[in-house]
Amino acid sequence: MKQIAPLIITNGNVVTPDGLVSGAVRLVDGLIEAAGGDVHAQDGDTILDARGKLIAPGIVDLGVFAIDKSAFHFGGITRAALMPDQSPPLDYPSRVAYVAKSGKPDLWVHPLAAATRGLEGSELAEIALMRDAGARGVSTGRGWIADSGVMLRLCQYAAMLDLTVVAHAEDGALTAGAAATAGEIATRLGLPSAPAEAEALALARDIALAEMSGARVHFRQVTTAAGFDLVRAAKARGVPVTCGITPAHFMLSDLASADFRTFTRLSPPLRSEADRQAARAAIADGVVDVICSGHDPLGAEDKRLPFADAEPGMAGAQTLLAMVLALVREEVIDMAAAFTMLAAKPAALLGVKAGVIAPGMEGDVAIVDPDAPWMIDRRKMTATGDNTPFDGQGTQGRVKALIKGGVPIEL
Repeated sequence: MKQIAPLIITNGNVVTPDGLVSGAVRLVDGLIEAAGGDVHAQDGDTILDARGKLIAPGIVDLGVFAIDKSAFHFGGITRAALMPDQSPPLDYPSRVAYVAKSGKPDLWVHPLAAATRGLEGSELAEIALMRDAGARGVSTGRGWIADSGVMLRLCQYAAMLDLTVVAHAEDGALTAGAAATAGEIATRLGLPSAPAEAEALALARDIALAEMSGARVHFRQVTTAAGFDLVRAAKARGVPVTCGITPAHFMLSDLASADFRTFTRLSPPLRSEADRQAARAAIADGVVDVICSGHDPLGAEDKRLPFADAEPGMAGAQTLLAMVLALVREEVIDMAAAFTMLAAKPAALLGVKAGVIAPGMEGDVAIVDPDAPWMIDRRKMTATGDNTPFDGQGTQGRVKALIKGGVPIEL
């Protein structure tokens, strides 16, 4: 799929890192040629009228567990970083190379290489070869590397290769077998639980190793007040760490699990209301760098089970944008910050020239109506799984058109 004729998107509010600018965006040869208030159509341009809606960068979803094109397109996602927890794991260059080509031409998949062979946490995988095969980062997967020596070597190696380490921040010795966060809700429901401090313990060690090695370490999900405090302090010291979160952890608390609905069985599990409020504060003050979907569509065989036996995970691609736009309406963040966390920052961590509406960047653009109302209905989801914790919730914000590399995608 290659752009044939120049495309200009007119009459919109362009989302830039500095705010909204009324104007247009012109795309030529798959790249953004110009953007802003003084951009005009030229002879031979294809014209797309944004009708006053947002002209925003395509979302870069950092850390999905499955490639789900229809769901990604619905949600305005043009690039997705795939976690290595596949079957088989992404621990060989040939597997990474295959995945890197799997979404083209209308979705670019950026594989994250498995940090260790089989994601077993003991022996480093061939990370350099996987980088050459197309890996845009290296990840510990769903689990925490318990061996500090292995984690230090991983950080040192990744720093040498200029790759970001995407880490899971929970001490596995504490969370093994747990389905909920220890506290009043877990006790009342009789669920196996783990203390929220499992996150802080993992973060403290991995931040120390990042500081020792100089590696860029991105914690895919930080969900507790103590965890945000650790990341905030590390950033203040100049440690090259970043963190992300999914909408479930700033929209819901563990109270959402009170009816044993397994769509709220997540990893990390839902936290207390105090932690949820801390997450919103961390988003507001910039401690959180990335908001991702954590897209993990699961079927009935994994979810229609007793709560403690169900697999953790949520189908999040279709609802990601709407949940983040809710933060804008509630004035937690502004529109520029929203798309920095959805697109610009994840693109930077992956080292791709995307995620920002600016000349020379990839022509991945979404036209978004931030006020369009819709009802989240799992029965109508285009994802391969319907396991959304937001089922039945009314929301606002829909993608009206999506352009990948200067070429419109049929939604």
